[in-house]
Amino acid sequence: MLVKIFGSAVHGVDAITIIIEVDLVSGALPGYFIVGLPDNAVKESTERVLSAIKNNGYEKPRYKIVVNMAPADIKKAGSAYDLPIAIGMLAATDQLPTENLHEYIIMGELSLDGTVQPIKGALPIAIQARAEKFKGLFVPKANAREAGMVNNLDVYGVEHIQEVIDFFNGKGDLKPTIVNTREEFFDAQSHFEFDFNDVKGQENVKRALEIAAAGGHNAILIGPPGAGKTMLAKRLPTILPPLSLKEALETTKIHSVAGKLPGNTSLIAQRPFRSPHHTISDVALVGGGGIPQPGEISLAHNGVLFLDELPEFKRTVLEVMRQPMEERRVSISRAKVSIDFPASFMLIASMNPCNCVDLFRHLGERWEIGLGSERMRA
Repeated sequence: MLVKIFGSAVHGVDAITIIIEVDLVSGALPGYFIVGLPDNAVKESTERVLSAIKNNGYEKPRYKIVVNMAPADIKKAGSAYDLPIAIGMLAATDQLPTENLHEYIIMGELSLDGTVQPIKGALPIAIQARAEKFKGLFVPKANAREAGMVNNLDVYGVEHIQEVIDFFNGKGDLKPTIVNTREEFFDAQSHFEFDFNDVKGQENVKRALEIAAAGGHNAILIGPPGAGKTMLAKRLPTILPPLSLKEALETTKIHSVAGKLPGNTSLIAQRPFRSPHHTISDVALVGGGGIPQPGEISLAHNGVLFLDELPEFKRTVLEVMRQPMEERRVSISRAKVSIDFPASFMLIASMNPCNCVDLFRHLGERWEIGLGSERMRA
C-alpha cells in the first residue's frame, strides 16, 4: 500500500514542502530503503522509527519498505523526518487511517520509546504550511509556541508519537496551541537584561553612541582595559528603535533555523546582540558549512554585532565582512546550492589604545617585585 505524508525542509531561512511516500513491496526480501537525496541523519532513521513502532505495541512491517522524499533534487538533512516516516509506515500497514493525512504537515525526531524531540526551523515550516493552505501542523511540544505564532493554522505540540496516532484515530483530546503574538511581542519589548540607563558618567561616549544609534552608524570604542567599552556596547540595543513585528519575525526565523532560539520563546522581541570570540573562523562569522547555516552576522540581523578586542581577530575574518556590510546580506554558494541570508546589523568594535600599555604594566610589576626582593635582602 502506498501512503503520502507531508513534511518540510528548511532552505536558508525559508521552508519547502516535502512529499514523503511510503510503499510496502510484497513478494520481496524485507529491507528498508530511503531515496530522494537523504543525508546520513535521515538514513539512520531506520532503527529509531522501527524501534519506536515496536516499543509502542504496533506491528513492524515485514515487507520491503521504500521511502521516497520528493522533490528528489533537494537535500534532506536532519532527524526531523522520523515522525512523518513512522506515521507513514503505520498508515501503509493499515494500522492508521489515511483519510486526513494530506491535510497536515508532520515533523519531529523520535526517540526509541516514541518520545518526540525538538527540531530546528519550526517557524519557517509553519509559515510555509499556512501559505500552502494546510489545515494543521504537528511539531514537538518544545517548538509549539514558536510555530503557534502563525495564525490561521492549527499547530499541535506533541510529546509522544502516541498522541499523533490517537489524533488520526479520533481519540484523545489534543488541542492546538494558541499564541497571542501581538500581545506577547509588545509585552516583551520593554524587558531588558541590560539597560543603557544604568551607565553613570561617560557622557562623551554615551553621546557618541546615541548619535550612532540614531543614524544606524558603526562605531569603534578605544580605551584602556576597564574603561567600560564592553559595558556600553552591551547596553546599546536598549536605545535602538524597537523592533517592528515584521523585523521580529525575520529575526526569529534566522534564530529558529540556526537552533539558537531561547527556550520557551515564541518571538524575539528585542534587538539581538552578538559578541563572537576573536578566535572565530570565517565560516562561523558569515555562515556556511556543507548544509549552509547562518553565521554570526546573520544572527545579529536587525541588531548589534560586537567585536571585542578588534586587533585580535584574523585579517581574513574581518575582510569577509566587507561585502555583507555593504549589501546587508550574505550569499553562501556551494556546488549544489546557493543561499542568501540577511545581514543588516550595526557593527560596534572595541580595542585598547596600544599593546605596549600591557607590556609596561607587566614590566612595572616585575620591577616592583625585584625591588621588594632587594629590600628584603637588605
